[in-house]
Amino acid sequence: MTDTLVPVFDIGGVFVDWNPMYLFRKLFESEEDALWFHQNICTLDWNLEFDAGEIYSEGVARLITRFPKYWREIQAFDLRWKETLGDFIQGTIDIHDELIEQEVPTFAITNFSWEKWVSCLPDWPFLEKFDGVIVSGLEGLVKPDPRLYRVFSERYGIAAENCVFIDDSESNIISARKFGMHGIHFKDPTMLRKELIALGLPLKAK
Repeated sequence: MTDTLVPVFDIGGVFVDWNPMYLFRKLFESEEDALWFHQNICTLDWNLEFDAGEIYSEGVARLITRFPKYWREIQAFDLRWKETLGDFIQGTIDIHDELIEQEVPTFAITNFSWEKWVSCLPDWPFLEKFDGVIVSGLEGLVKPDPRLYRVFSERYGIAAENCVFIDDSESNIISARKFGMHGIHFKDPTMLRKELIALGLPLKAK
């Protein structure tokens, strides 16, 4: 397998569906109010602070000082975080299991709070099957920062050109390609399987 590209996966949006609106819809009476809250208070940019290493209790407390009337909803983003998760993307899990059966090493680079990462390990059995994972919250860097890909290459001793990076974010794929990796912009497991086969990965065509 020495000539096979090493697959490096993103987690959220590739292995598991993640959307804060799943939680926010439970906290507000209307879709409009839930969306306003997501776009103006518990935003994706704010969530990135946790992905960069911010402690949840501190980030939540800080935001509540700015928007005290929403303290319950802001706190729920920490205490009920698991409700931001949808279903597993089974097709990706199947691909991962096939690669492992073929003794292909697999890795992950994920934008993830280190606190929530640890909390997911008991519930997401596919996580422990990776040969190594780079968690942004532990590195203080978030994709698409190319330094995160450099951390991966240096830590595991794998040259960028020997990797194929799979992510649902196009900006992350563009950055990985600039760093020298092959890149696949994830849309669905069926397309991913075809693209990996085209790159020479030992998967069954379906």
